[in-house]
Amino acid sequence: MTLPDGYEWCTLDLGDETQLRELYELLTFNYVEDDDAMFRFDYTAPFIEWALRPPGFVQDWHAGVRVASGKRRLIAFIAGIPMSLQVRSTRKACAEINFLCVHKKLRSKRLAPVLIKEITRRCNMQGVFQAIYTAGIFLPTPISRCQYYHRNLNPAKLIATGFSPQPRGVSIARLKRMYDCPAQPQLPGFREIEAKDVDAVAALLRRYMSRFDLLPVMSDEEVRHNFISGKGTGPVVNGRRNQQVTWTYVVENPTTHSITDMVSFYHLPSTAMNCTPHQTIDAAYLFYYATTAAPSCAHSAPPTQTQEEPSQVALTDSTEQHNWSQETPEERQVLKKRLISLMGDALTMAQQANFDVFNALTLMDNSLFVKELQFGAGDGYLHYYLYNWKVHQIRGGVLGEPAPEQDASQPTTSGNKSVAASSVGSGVGVVML
Repeated sequence: MTLPDGYEWCTLDLGDETQLRELYELLTFNYVEDDDAMFRFDYTAPFIEWALRPPGFVQDWHAGVRVASGKRRLIAFIAGIPMSLQVRSTRKACAEINFLCVHKKLRSKRLAPVLIKEITRRCNMQGVFQAIYTAGIFLPTPISRCQYYHRNLNPAKLIATGFSPQPRGVSIARLKRMYDCPAQPQLPGFREIEAKDVDAVAALLRRYMSRFDLLPVMSDEEVRHNFISGKGTGPVVNGRRNQQVTWTYVVENPTTHSITDMVSFYHLPSTAMNCTPHQTIDAAYLFYYATTAAPSCAHSAPPTQTQEEPSQVALTDSTEQHNWSQETPEERQVLKKRLISLMGDALTMAQQANFDVFNALTLMDNSLFVKELQFGAGDGYLHYYLYNWKVHQIRGGVLGEPAPEQDASQPTTSGNKSVAASSVGSGVGVVML
């Protein structure tokens, strides 16, 4: 794609510390802000490397724009991350498009459409013709929309930075007592993930995720990368390791030693722009989780490799696929009870690591526990979009929104109303960083 005079394309090597630092500085000062320009994402260099260099990453999909002369400063960037994406019963090799960023002083150059066309061309050169991306704004036409929820962990910090208001007549000390978590996890067998758990976690996660309408299909290598490689280095001090990006925990049955649950969250701080000097809000974002309390996970066998797609992993070796919308109210209640316990322990670990807030969207089964665990509804939404892939609308779990018309490919359960029509839930199973 042709750039304006004075600019040139480049491909970033994020294994090089100098180029990684350049991208970090571009994103730090020019990336996503809220509508009032009060908060800006502060992606760390370890986070960027973890997010953009997963197994099978394509370096050519790390497309940048530099000034053609002088110090050749990096002024724009867009990334594609390869993934196997499943929408209902159809699976395709896709690109997850993310980190579209243009320097603030160059927004009038109309570089964003050029970046999008260039990353599309680069993906097409690798034989990838579909993509998924998200945006806080509404563009024609999203396949789903999820709402942000926030769980207060450090009321004094969030009020001081303007992240959340102080309720009238409620003191900071009282708020701290309201949002305080137990000192230790409550589930027996709750512990940090270890390398030996990868196979069991991968199998459990694939079975759990197969219940949703929009989901990533993760290989064992991707599971290892997502939940092990971001653990950081060195000893744990105040709940954290040096350069830690992700926190992942499993629940091991004390009797059978099988993995029954897993939960993870990642670190994405934000800078409070209205504070002098600027303050950092340490935010934890709920990542992926799974539990055998879901009906399709309790007794199904581990997934196996398919012959048709040797580089991918089957969701399950069962011929019957369960969907969250077909679960009975009784089954949903069992799942809800377990998720409240599991997420309660995740909140405990986040508070031990001195996070200020724990954020989650209304995707997956999050709507089952956000109210009970004192998450507050935010005013932000995340819209999901697919490129070159037309699908029926997928429910995003936003309270009060009607369920999309059910796709003919999803059978209804006899004798019971589908959950999609009678209860809250979401068919979205993709967590975008």
